[in-house]
Amino acid sequence: MAAAVSSRPGICSTESTLHSTFTRKLRLHGDDYRSHTLSKSHVEDYMSRSSKQKQRALLLNAPREQYTLQTEHDIPILTHRDEILIKVLAIGLNPIDWKSAAYNFGIPALPWINGRDLAGIVIQTSEGNSRLRVGDVVLVPSTDYRDIRKAAFQEYAVTTHFNAAIIPTKTSIHAAASVGVAYVAAAFALGISFGLDFSKTQSGNCRGPNLVQVIKDVDRKDPHAIPADVRDECLSCANTSSRIKHGDWVAIWGASTTSGYIALQLAKLCGLKVICVADVARHGPKLIQAGADLLVDRFDTNRAIQIIRGVTKGKLRFAIDTVDKGTATILQNALSTSDDINPPPSSSSSSVVSYPATPTSSSSAESEPQPHTLPLKDQQSSHLLCLSGTPKERIPGITYHTVPIKVFHSTAAVGESLMAWLEQLMINDALVLPEVVHAAGGLEGINSALQTLREGSELVSGKRMVVDLLESDGNAVTV
Repeated sequence: MAAAVSSRPGICSTESTLHSTFTRKLRLHGDDYRSHTLSKSHVEDYMSRSSKQKQRALLLNAPREQYTLQTEHDIPILTHRDEILIKVLAIGLNPIDWKSAAYNFGIPALPWINGRDLAGIVIQTSEGNSRLRVGDVVLVPSTDYRDIRKAAFQEYAVTTHFNAAIIPTKTSIHAAASVGVAYVAAAFALGISFGLDFSKTQSGNCRGPNLVQVIKDVDRKDPHAIPADVRDECLSCANTSSRIKHGDWVAIWGASTTSGYIALQLAKLCGLKVICVADVARHGPKLIQAGADLLVDRFDTNRAIQIIRGVTKGKLRFAIDTVDKGTATILQNALSTSDDINPPPSSSSSSVVSYPATPTSSSSAESEPQPHTLPLKDQQSSHLLCLSGTPKERIPGITYHTVPIKVFHSTAAVGESLMAWLEQLMINDALVLPEVVHAAGGLEGINSALQTLREGSELVSGKRMVVDLLESDGNAVTV
């Protein structure tokens, strides 16, 4: 498709010819509460509106306040050849959307626009971008929260071609809008922090990336390509012997959350045995259907730990907590430590483990072996990935991880490999997307929807709330 210089400064955009998807009306992925049809004229209308450089956006003007609708906010401008402009059609709501405002974190400046998950139509691409074209319907995990152009709570948002996944026509755009950041977090937890090789899935049609190898290749070509503050986490599983593998157990506390639910499915695709800690009465059937090997009810935490340790015979080495610091503190007690193999040393030091030295030619078989110490990180340590807070008091023998989320948007090879895999998972129905609850009212309805999330309503337990912007645009057609 030929590129033409845009009237907006500093960028290039594709000419207004839409690709073949829009030669006929496109049914935008009906879900269980409504369907939409979107015509070529609608897309052209969005493109025309974007040239006016103004949009509606939801701004946070001060911490602990509600978001305010701004009707004359600037439409973001593309500044890099990898960037694309999206007309936002649906927004997936996350707990962080209300927590960041309520507790004043993750807000680089004020006023600010939040929102981490969106789905929409590509209406502009930069010169030289061939992966996505104008008219593609995509989902976007917006992990780069410091770039206000990429936030979801606005009518038009910027992303990069390697941070967007094309939504299959059979997939609900609303469910797709809810899955992005949770999918990235789950994939990074398993694939980077635990070193799971997604290229060894049990389904030949759904082989994913070996993220450890992708990162090694990036690091070898450019040692500065991995951000310094997440470099250690990204390279933590470079040692093959410490990586999780087919047949290993992994426990997920909060398995009914979106990130936990996706982690369960990705783990099963790769042949792991998964323990799911959740409200079993409410979410058990869904988790069993997704492949859970063991369900443990979350309400009796002491008994939950006993069950996990009993079933795994005290040898559980990998666990993910999706809830908070408190549950992460509980979950760490289910993991295997050196005390499960050897009694605790009399010394108060717990940073090393002693092993007999290898005899040399000058030593006899009867001589007393000399102690030889190795750091715990070089042993078969256990691993706890904490998505929402790490324990204050930590247990020796456990390596604690947090998801290096920024590498998704900072390192193209990593982001694109995950998005390409997500496309294949959706095409092949290998990933069941979250159940969606419709939040009415468009951008204006987000404050009310976030209050529902904050109150912990049973309505949204184990589900995702999604805001539909097609309604507020007046382009919705109920079928």
